[in-house]
Amino acid sequence: MTPEHAYTAYHPRWFRRRVSTYWWLQRGSYLAFILRELSSIFVAWFVLFMLMLVRAVNAGLSGYAEFLEWARHPAVLALNVVSLLFIVFHAITWFNLAPQAMVVRVGRKPMPGFLITAANYVGWVVVSAFLVWLLAGER
Repeated sequence: MTPEHAYTAYHPRWFRRRVSTYWWLQRGSYLAFILRELSSIFVAWFVLFMLMLVRAVNAGLSGYAEFLEWARHPAVLALNVVSLLFIVFHAITWFNLAPQAMVVRVGRKPMPGFLITAANYVGWVVVSAFLVWLLAGER
């Protein structure tokens, strides 16, 4: 501390409330915020997993078979299931925040927030249905 900021016997200290390390457990909205931030780690894992898959496919049949064998390991499966849950949570929280993040105007009036949210969910369902149709098609 510099001398001009030093406390003396007659100079009161400022009151600073101590914040608990677990402040984010006090409210559901705080917990959701922290979990959303944590979900970025699982999004990064998913990207890394997909890049490893592309590399394995590029390595040929033996490389792809090795990757599939590694991906069948229970720890990798568990990590991928947890990642899927966090990615879905991330998507849902983003869709619910989208009306605050962007303002869409129709003419001079802003579009109601629930329409922006609904459009995100409809797009998600349409893309998911297309992927299911594409992947589960007749072989």
